[in-house]
Amino acid sequence: MHQDYPILEHDATRKAMIEPGRSPKIRDTFPQQCVICFFQNVIDGLEERGLLTEVGQIKTEMAVHRLFTFQLREHTIGLLQPGIGAPLAATFLENAIARGATRFVACGGAGALDADLTVGHLIVPTSALRDEGTSYHYLPPSRNVEPSPKAVAAIRSVLNDADVPFVEGKVWTTDAFFRETRPKVAHRKAEGCICVDMEASAFFAVAQFRNVQFGHILYAGDSLASDEWDHRGWDKQTSLREKLLWLAAEACVAME
Repeated sequence: MHQDYPILEHDATRKAMIEPGRSPKIRDTFPQQCVICFFQNVIDGLEERGLLTEVGQIKTEMAVHRLFTFQLREHTIGLLQPGIGAPLAATFLENAIARGATRFVACGGAGALDADLTVGHLIVPTSALRDEGTSYHYLPPSRNVEPSPKAVAAIRSVLNDADVPFVEGKVWTTDAFFRETRPKVAHRKAEGCICVDMEASAFFAVAQFRNVQFGHILYAGDSLASDEWDHRGWDKQTSLREKLLWLAAEACVAME
């Protein structure tokens, strides 16, 4: 197992010292379909309108993270906010899987690396470059990791049916928000990355390891496509953010 760099010391042992589903109280408490939504303002808005039902909690040293369900026609959909960054997002995904969820679609924002990706343009990742640490504890070392083909197909179908423009491509997932340097951005663009986020490759790795379906919908937010970072007011897209949640829910149902 020993390698020059610890991150390359992949251990394929299936059972860990701490397993997310060790408590029988949490099993089968969540629907099979689950939306992972990064937009807390959207979740708050749905709760204020009486559209959410709290069904569980994940307690951490930061806070108590609430788990919800909501209805899409006759379908009950799980909902959680995964925090920021690969380790936390993977932990919350593990908890949702332990509670019974098997079909996931995440919705969030990403930094555009392509100047043609205007604010709000939707991106469906077809692979993620693993420039984070979490995924290496789930899958052997590799440069890229892919989402579930079934989930990508469902997302593609839902967006086409809704006549929503989108692009597909590779996302660069990094742990270090403040280390997105010009040379590194240029390097990632050269190998085909069209946007940057902090969770996708970890999500995809956990999903493969746990044998669940997982897809992602991102919208182009801030831009790193030119010499200077451009915020572009990306976090003010309130109506788009809620629309993404409902599109993600439709994609979860389409996976059935």
